[in-house]
Amino acid sequence: GQLRLTCSVSFAYAQLGAAIADFLARHPQLKIDLDASEGSLNLVERRIDLAIRISAEPDSMLIGRPLAQCDSVLVASPAYLAAHGTPQQPSDLLHHNCLSLSSDASQTRGWAFKVSSPDNAEGPEVSYLRPHGPLDCSDGQVLHSWCLAGMGIAWRSTWEVENDIQSGQLVEVLADFAAPPNGIYGVFPQRKHLPLRLRLWIDFLKHHYSLPSTWQSAP
Repeated sequence: GQLRLTCSVSFAYAQLGAAIADFLARHPQLKIDLDASEGSLNLVERRIDLAIRISAEPDSMLIGRPLAQCDSVLVASPAYLAAHGTPQQPSDLLHHNCLSLSSDASQTRGWAFKVSSPDNAEGPEVSYLRPHGPLDCSDGQVLHSWCLAGMGIAWRSTWEVENDIQSGQLVEVLADFAAPPNGIYGVFPQRKHLPLRLRLWIDFLKHHYSLPSTWQSAP
C-alpha cells in the first residue's frame, strides 16, 4: 500500500530522508509519499497517514506517539559575534539581529528561556522574548544559510546545527538559559484501527530514535 507522510522541509532534509530509505529497504512493497512543508497541513483533508511534529505537546485533536526529545539552541556564526558581540542574557537579544522562522509559534509567543530551576515537579520557570530583526523566512534551510553567512542569531534544533557547532561554523550562545526541550511526535487522525503499514512505520521510528545518538529517545 501507500504511506502518506508529512514533516517540515528541514526535518525531511536532515533526518527523515535517510530514515525512509532504511524503512523501504525493509519493506520494498510499500510506496511512500512525503509532503515536506513548513506549514501545518490538515491531515484528514490531505489524507495524511502520519505527520512528524515538534512541540511541547501534540495537538489534542490528534493521536500523538512520542519518538524523541528535541533540544534547541541559539546559534550564530563566529563572524557575526565578532562584529556584534556575544549576548550574555536573553534581554541582550533586543539589540541583535534575530533570524525568525515565520511559520513557527515563536513569532507570536516568543523564544523560550529558562529563568530559574525551582525544586518542584513542574520544572523550571520559563520566560518568553519575542525575536525581532530584519530577516524572516518560512523555510528553515534558508534560515540556516543566513545564520552561517553571519546575518544574525537563530533558534534551531540541535539535529540541524550540531555538525556546524562541532566544525566551528556556528557557536552556541546563551546555553545557560536553554529552555526545556520539546518532543518529536508522530501524530495521526483518530481512527479505530491502524493499518499495518502505519503500525510498521511507527514501530520503525520508535526503534530508529532509540538508537544511541546525540538525541534522547522518548519514554
